Parts: sequence; C-alpha cells; structure tokens
Amino acid sequence: MENQSVFESQRLLKAMEVARILNISRAMSYRLLETGELPAVRIKKAVRVKPQDLFDFIERQSVRAAKS
Repeated sequence: MENQSVFESQRLLKAMEVARILNISRAMSYRLLETGELPAVRIKKAVRVKPQDLFDFIERQSVRAAKS
C-alpha cells in the first residue's frame, strides 16, 4: 500500500507539459528527450518525464547559467 502512494505522487509528465513548464516549444522538449539531456521513461511509443528528473534538469541548467 505504501508503494502505491509513491507512484500516485510521481505522475509522469508528457512532452507538452514539459514544454509548458519550461516555456519552450513541444519540439524543443522532444529534442531534450531525444538527446538524453532530459531523462525519459519510454512506454512503447509514449515518452514521459518523471517530475523529479525535470526538477533536476532545471537545477543543472541554473548552475550552468550561474557559471557562464
């Protein structure tokens, strides 16, 4: 039962949701997923992103911007 609550809080995001959160195009979000810059979960043809992976990606980008 405890494991189920973990999954409920980890709803996977679609590429369009990632694009909306990052304020980028859907095509750009797919590019990030295809290159592996943003880790993805693949379920047959569906591509999804774990919210934690998106958060980590944003944090990495923030560090890069600060160093530039």
